[in-house]
Amino acid sequence: MSSNTFILLGVTYFIIAFIIIIVVLTIINKKEKNKYQLKFNELERNKNLIISAGILSELNKVEGLINNQSLQEKFDDWKVRFNEIKEVDLPKIDDQLLEIEELHRQRKSKELKAKLAETEYQIYFIKTKTNYLLNEIKEITLSEDRNRGSITKLKAKYREIVANYNNNKDDFNLVSGPIELQFDRVDKLFSAFEVTIDNNNYQEVNKIVKVLDDVIGNLDLVIKEAPGIIMLGTKVLPAKIKDVELNATKLIQDGFNIDYLNIDYNIEEANKKIKDILERLNVLNIEDSTLDLKTILDYYESLYDIFDKERNSRKVFSDYQRTILSRTLKYDKITNDLARKISEFKYSYDLTDEDMKIIPVIHQELKEIRIDYDQIIEAYRSKKYAFSRLSKEMDTLNNRLINTKEKLDEALNSIGNLKEDEVRAREQLKEIKEILRKAQHRIVSYKLPVIPKKYYVELSEAKQAVKEMVKELNTKPISIKTLNIRVDTARDLVLKVYNTANNLVKTAYMAEMAVVYGNRFRIVNRDLDESLNMSESYYFKGDFKKSLENSINAINVIEPNFYDSLMSILEEQVK
Repeated sequence: MSSNTFILLGVTYFIIAFIIIIVVLTIINKKEKNKYQLKFNELERNKNLIISAGILSELNKVEGLINNQSLQEKFDDWKVRFNEIKEVDLPKIDDQLLEIEELHRQRKSKELKAKLAETEYQIYFIKTKTNYLLNEIKEITLSEDRNRGSITKLKAKYREIVANYNNNKDDFNLVSGPIELQFDRVDKLFSAFEVTIDNNNYQEVNKIVKVLDDVIGNLDLVIKEAPGIIMLGTKVLPAKIKDVELNATKLIQDGFNIDYLNIDYNIEEANKKIKDILERLNVLNIEDSTLDLKTILDYYESLYDIFDKERNSRKVFSDYQRTILSRTLKYDKITNDLARKISEFKYSYDLTDEDMKIIPVIHQELKEIRIDYDQIIEAYRSKKYAFSRLSKEMDTLNNRLINTKEKLDEALNSIGNLKEDEVRAREQLKEIKEILRKAQHRIVSYKLPVIPKKYYVELSEAKQAVKEMVKELNTKPISIKTLNIRVDTARDLVLKVYNTANNLVKTAYMAEMAVVYGNRFRIVNRDLDESLNMSESYYFKGDFKKSLENSINAINVIEPNFYDSLMSILEEQVK
């Protein structure tokens, strides 16, 4: 490819790139222009919408309604404010729009954006002023329709109130006068509304509607709640208070202390509150009246539960009054007996002061319980406290007595166990001696050719252990811990001797039986004959186990499973 071709291609690419840049810039410029045009058109449209025919129409309506100085002054003020918007504010917006066009033409984008934002804010501000003005005007032009709608609803509600009152007139006997006065007032306000609306005095009309709404709303509450308030305040609560007074008086006569309830003071305060509620009801003020009366009723209802609690507490107290004293005296007697026998226990058993320190502790606790019991009884006799408090204190005292009783039981068990251990040791001594006697008799009765040395060693150890046990039983004071060790040692060693004696006799007997059994085979088997002679030699030397093993091995050659046969013979003889 020649250099001319390269040059031609380069020029071509340059021209194409230039054209593309021109097209892109044109498109961007067109978009910016369209964006500006849309924004400008939006601002101009919003400016044109500020002044609508609605304000002029509403002003004309007001002009036709003017029949007093106050409304005339308002109308004049509205016209001035409207003319200011129309002749001052809007021309300023027009000037700003022209300035925006000039900035756009000069392509001053930074100033253009700032001016667009400022103009948009000014249009919004003026539009807000216009809407506020329109709403003020409509307060007058729409007043009649709005207020008549409100009055229609209030009249319907008022008729329901009057009908409810007339149908249940007996329920309002205390407040019929004030209610009927309010009815007259409402009727006059309805009449005043008509006169005021005819005179186009819309400011006064709004006040009348507001007053009617408040009065009828209060009447509605009075009609709904007054019967309940009257019933509670004049019948239910007085009867309840009287019944509570009778119950309280009877309790006091029966020996109950209920001063902590402050019943007389609370009755006085309740009567004041009821009187105040009924007085406020006469002026149709029922704020919080139902709630206050129900609170008073709940209080007096709760007193019945408290009275029942006091009666139950008296029963509980009476039970504790009888049982705690008798149990305290009983435990104190046991403790005193233990205290007197402490020296005897110390002589009989290896006890230290530390072991017996629980006795003085129990004695002191019982003493304190008795003191506290006497104080509670004294308070009961002087009627200083309510039974609910006395029974609670007695319950606490009873729990303390239970804890002390547990300590006493533990002490009794501990001392009782010492005596039981001694008695049990003496009984076991008899059993151990009997076992030892049987072991010795077993050895002697079989007339063994030789008694192994092992038996004599174990027998000596067992006899020594028995002596130590006897020695410990004869020692004063006895150390139960040491005694138990001596008992266990003696028992184990004697049982060991007994088992050794049994095994020796059994093994010797089986060895003898095996030789006797094998004698029948001596003449038919020389090896067997020699083995049996060796077994006899072991037997007379006192090695019974080796004798038995040698015999069994020899006989098994001729008669397999001989050991099983030998065991069967032994079992038959045991039977």
